[in-house]
Amino acid sequence: MSSAVRSLVPFPFLLLLITSSVFASESDHKYQPDDPVTLWVNKVGPYNNPQETYNYYSLPFCRPPGSAAHKWGGLGEVLGGNELIDSQIQIKFEKNVDKAVICHLDLDEANVKQFKEAIENNYWLELFMDDLPLWGYVGDLRSDKNGDNGKHVLFTHKNIVIQYNKDQIIHVNLTQEIPKPLPVGKALDMTYSVKWSPTNVTFARRFDVYLDYPFFEHQIHWFSIFNSFMMVIFLTGLVSMILMRTLRNDYAKYAREDDDLETLERDVSEESGWKLVHGDVFRLPRNLVLLSAVVGTGAQLALLVLLVILLAIVGMLYVGRGAIVTTFIVCYALTSFISGYVSGGMYSRNGGKSWIKSMILTASLFPFMCFGIGFILNMIAIFYGSLAAIPFGTIVVVFVIWAFISFPLALLGTVVGRNWSGAPNNPCRVKTIPRPIPEKKWYLTPSVVSIMGGLLPFGSIFIEMYFVFTSFWNYKVYYVYGFMLLVFLILIIVTVCVTIVGTYFLLNAENYNWQWTSFFSAASTAVYVYLYSIYYYYVKTKMSGFFQTSFYFGYTLMFCLGLGILCGAVGYLGSNLFVRRIYRNIKCD
Repeated sequence: MSSAVRSLVPFPFLLLLITSSVFASESDHKYQPDDPVTLWVNKVGPYNNPQETYNYYSLPFCRPPGSAAHKWGGLGEVLGGNELIDSQIQIKFEKNVDKAVICHLDLDEANVKQFKEAIENNYWLELFMDDLPLWGYVGDLRSDKNGDNGKHVLFTHKNIVIQYNKDQIIHVNLTQEIPKPLPVGKALDMTYSVKWSPTNVTFARRFDVYLDYPFFEHQIHWFSIFNSFMMVIFLTGLVSMILMRTLRNDYAKYAREDDDLETLERDVSEESGWKLVHGDVFRLPRNLVLLSAVVGTGAQLALLVLLVILLAIVGMLYVGRGAIVTTFIVCYALTSFISGYVSGGMYSRNGGKSWIKSMILTASLFPFMCFGIGFILNMIAIFYGSLAAIPFGTIVVVFVIWAFISFPLALLGTVVGRNWSGAPNNPCRVKTIPRPIPEKKWYLTPSVVSIMGGLLPFGSIFIEMYFVFTSFWNYKVYYVYGFMLLVFLILIIVTVCVTIVGTYFLLNAENYNWQWTSFFSAASTAVYVYLYSIYYYYVKTKMSGFFQTSFYFGYTLMFCLGLGILCGAVGYLGSNLFVRRIYRNIKCD
């Protein structure tokens, strides 16, 4: 199996508070000669279905006698579907083992059937030693005398090669050897060997072997960054040169003081566009509570993504099992103040009265959407008996984190937002009677503007999505967080620019319902990402079965919901600043 580790998932919540090392030698990763080294068995599953994993002993391997020790690496590891069990295989530091018997595996009819099904589904297994992963296949299909692939063989020997530097383990490699057929009623000797060899690689760089430099640092990756950067220059130039030039001309005509009344009336009658809707542009949008909630949540998610990327750059979060997921849930809980502050301030500025309803919706909207999707996926995982099923205790822990950290911070943010930034400050007074919206060309309707608004932002992250999806679903360790930071900043800039241009076109069409349109225009980026995920599933992966298909599209939906809310909030906030800026300099009667 390739030297890559699955980047632990995605999108459920996690928590940095619970990280642990149970055994002393593993806590500091230092050993003395003849110190015992634990080999942990983790999981097995079809290689083409990364999330369809099961307990290692769900296959009839030899179980250690008695109650084997478990190792828990924190909430992120549990949510990532890991369950480490002590294999009780005798391994000592710097002590070679030529060949030793693990156990005698009895093959009854049921055991043979299980092994054959696993081999036919290309099952792989994962083990850990000193927090370093090892992979191998359970068995293989070999050709018989007629050339048909019909003979099942089970690998019965584990050859473990361990490289060490002084008193620390640097690299571990597993080779599955000695394939043997599976005759019913017979017994197989399951054996292992251990070879120790010194290396000059330092402990700090021991995870480099799992990083696929040619894949992530291919020239196409650099080209995509450069291409997106040029898009940013083009769009910012478009906004600054064309849009602001037009606005400057509009201001000049609108603010002339030396024209007589007849000339001014003629100019106004000839003008059409954004100036004519100044009495309606700040009219309250429909579903203000929901709009405030999604904008506040999106602002929090934007800060959250930026914070996690920066922590990943500084702390190498690809090293630990579930580290990214763990960091995400902690940072989400701690940044809930931002969602409350943005949502509460926005709702109060627009004259909202039901601020408690707004606060509850803001604090619970995204978590409960993810919980709903996760609940369905968890039921599927429980039905299949997979390690992807989240234990009830873990669900309670996540709920407690939300209830006692995230929710109170969102409440505090709402109160602060109402009191500090909740005063109405619209540049123009809203007229009592709404202005009728004239019929315009089809391409200036809010629905078309919303659909087209996500194309350029999606284009700016298209290549990066390929690398993210591959690390997520195809056993690659994502580590180029510097690239991700650049792409994220480019996405924000492109989204703001495109949404501002779309809002300007909409206002010029004398349509003052820009609030939701600006949100959906930016949020539609997530629709294109989801459509791309469908293409990726059928073209770039070999996933199959109801279990994996459900998890793929369920987790992707969770990701796209977050991305849509994030982009929509950024687009709305950018358009809001733009609209206030242009109407601040005109005469609002």
